[in-house]
Amino acid sequence: MPRPFWSGQIQISLVSFGVNLFPAVDAKSEIHFHQLSRKTGERIHHQNVSGDDGSEGSPVDNDDIVKGYEYRKGEYVTIEPSEIENLRIPSRRTLAISQFVDLGELNPELFEKPYFVVPNGDNQTEAFTVIRHALQSTKKAALGKIAFGGREHLVAISAPHEAKESPASRGMIAYTLRYAEELRDPAEYFSDIKKTAVDSDQLALAKQLIQRKTAKFAPEKFHDEYEAALKELVEAKVNNAPLPKEESSRRSAKVINLMDALRKSVTSGANEPGYAPEAKSAKEKAAASKKGLRLVKSNARSARSRTRKSA
Repeated sequence: MPRPFWSGQIQISLVSFGVNLFPAVDAKSEIHFHQLSRKTGERIHHQNVSGDDGSEGSPVDNDDIVKGYEYRKGEYVTIEPSEIENLRIPSRRTLAISQFVDLGELNPELFEKPYFVVPNGDNQTEAFTVIRHALQSTKKAALGKIAFGGREHLVAISAPHEAKESPASRGMIAYTLRYAEELRDPAEYFSDIKKTAVDSDQLALAKQLIQRKTAKFAPEKFHDEYEAALKELVEAKVNNAPLPKEESSRRSAKVINLMDALRKSVTSGANEPGYAPEAKSAKEKAAASKKGLRLVKSNARSARSRTRKSA
C-alpha cells in the first residue's frame, strides 16, 4: 500500500479515532510531451534565475529559494518552510466534525477531489466501523475542515452504500469541497437566457427520449478517446505512417423543426436493445393527429420517393 496522503484524527464530540487518507484517483495518461526547439530539435530546459525580469540574474539553487510576500511595491517579507510547518492550525492533525448533513444537500459543483479513508491500525477499526455504519444507515455526510497543501479545506466524509458487505464497502470516502465564495454566481450567466414557453407535446417526447436512453451508470464503459487518438497520432509519426484524420460525420436526415427532431429521435431507437415505447393515450393520439406529426424523411429517401412517382 502506498504512503498515506494525510494521517490524523477524526474527532466527533468526545469520540476520536486515527485515519489515513489516500488519493482515490490516479492519472492514467500515457502521453507526456517535452518542450523542444523547433530549429534544433533539442529539449528545452528551464532554470530559476534571480532578478525582476530574469535577463541579468544568475541561476539559483532550489535550496536557496524561499517564499516571499510583497507587502509593499518591491518589498518582501520572507517565509521559511519550517515557519509554515509550525503554523498553529488544529486541522493540520485533527479533522473535527462540525456537523452532519443529508447527502442530497451537497450540490455537485461543490465536490473537488475524493480520498479513501481507512483506519490507522487495527485498534482504530472499532470506532471507525461504528461511525461508518451510522453514516450508512442515516444517509448523512460528516463535515469538517482539514489543512494540507497550503490551505484549509472543507471536507465531507460519507460511507459507500452497498447491499452486501464487501471489501469495497469497508472504508469511507472523503471529498474536499469548494467554499461558497469560490463558486461564481450562476445568475450572471443564466439571467440572459430568453424565457420560453414549453409545448406539452414536445415535453412529452423529450421525456420519452430521456426514458429510452436511461440506463444504470457504469463508469467502466467510458474511456478517454482523446488519449487514444493522441497515442495513435504519436505512433504514426514514429513509424512514418500516414497521419490519422478525423472521419467526416455522417449526414443526418434533414430536420424541419424541433417537434420532428424529437419525434425522429424517439422512433429511431425502436430497434435498440431494451427499447419499450410508452403506450399513448387517446388524447395524445388525437393531439398528434391534429398537429400532423410525421417522421422527417432523409434526402436519400425523398429522392427514391420522387423516382417512384416519376416512374
